[in-house]
Amino acid sequence: MREFILQNGIKTCFKQNFDTPRVALTLNISINKPEKYAGEYSLMNRLLLKGTKKYSSEELANILDENAIELYTEMKSDYLRFRFICLNEDFERALAILSDIIQNPTFEEFEKERVKMKGELTAELDSAKVKVSDLFTKTIYNNHFYGHSYTVILNEVDKVKKEDVINSYKEILQTGKKTMALVGDIEENGLLEKYLGTIPQSADNNSEIKVPDDLKQQYSELIKKDANQAQILQGWLVPTIGSEEYPIIMLLNIILGASGLSSRLFLELREKKGLAYTVRTAFETHAKSAVFSIYIGTEPSNIQTSIEGFKEEIDKIKTIPVSEVELHNAKNNLIGKQQFLSETNSQQANLMAYYSIMGKHFNYRNELIERIKNVTSEDILACAQKYFTDDYVLSVLKP
Repeated sequence: MREFILQNGIKTCFKQNFDTPRVALTLNISINKPEKYAGEYSLMNRLLLKGTKKYSSEELANILDENAIELYTEMKSDYLRFRFICLNEDFERALAILSDIIQNPTFEEFEKERVKMKGELTAELDSAKVKVSDLFTKTIYNNHFYGHSYTVILNEVDKVKKEDVINSYKEILQTGKKTMALVGDIEENGLLEKYLGTIPQSADNNSEIKVPDDLKQQYSELIKKDANQAQILQGWLVPTIGSEEYPIIMLLNIILGASGLSSRLFLELREKKGLAYTVRTAFETHAKSAVFSIYIGTEPSNIQTSIEGFKEEIDKIKTIPVSEVELHNAKNNLIGKQQFLSETNSQQANLMAYYSIMGKHFNYRNELIERIKNVTSEDILACAQKYFTDDYVLSVLKP
């Protein structure tokens, strides 16, 4: 693995994996300001592949298809991600196309794409599970950029003008920190410098995205008349990636609900009490905050029983030390997941670029695995007591 910096300051990592037929590249550009109106950045992302000064939208789609180049743009909460996967022999062609997309987007089909996006979001919100997640997100991140859920976007996206999108993209490109990872069986030979060394200088400006306010207990409810099930989400604000407690919270997630059939919530609420088919936990990280949540879909008559079941399992993890056997199994599960999620060149490039844009080193995964191995039962107990407080958001959707 070789690390270097391009002439424009892009922090880069090249990992040569021999005998792999396809090469993967990921370039992340940090977002330093909240969007003016919810949906502006999502709309920007959708328009980046709708043509450049060199290619129309149709021409761009055709050239990517003809050369079997998978090229994507993705808007995350803290950064804009460009990535591609291609055959080794098409690497330079893919780089040239990516450089053109980054530097010369035309943002054509603006109104058409806005209408299409609104239709897709409206269709998504027909799902009760999506609807309760939307309610939960905008409640736990109320008045914050991270809380721009589907319904918030639908309420504001009509205010977005094409000029807003163009100006915001220019600002992100000019002021964003840029990190890149390349993985594959190729010789790089200065091609990254040739095609991506010309984009605007990587900056490390202070982010204007604030840390979310401290949470107070909140209950939010939504009625969906045609719902067959009740949907329940309960969550807390917790430390994010890079914190000392990050690997501990990852293990809490595995123990409580992210390890499938062996997780506590699955065993207690589904197997023993028969409250639901699906019950799980999630640990969602952003640069300035993270959320630990519990989800269940259940019969409407079981709403209170399910909430009490959440409390019972949270109280247990806060008061009874995790056994060495359970902790050992959770560590193996989590480390196995880490390895499984970094098998392909594409996964490795995404992961390394992600760690770097979040302020860690490219090879942070190895450090993280060692830190996971060193977590003790006492660490789990102390972390659960510290963060699983009465300051949570509880969102319920019911018929």
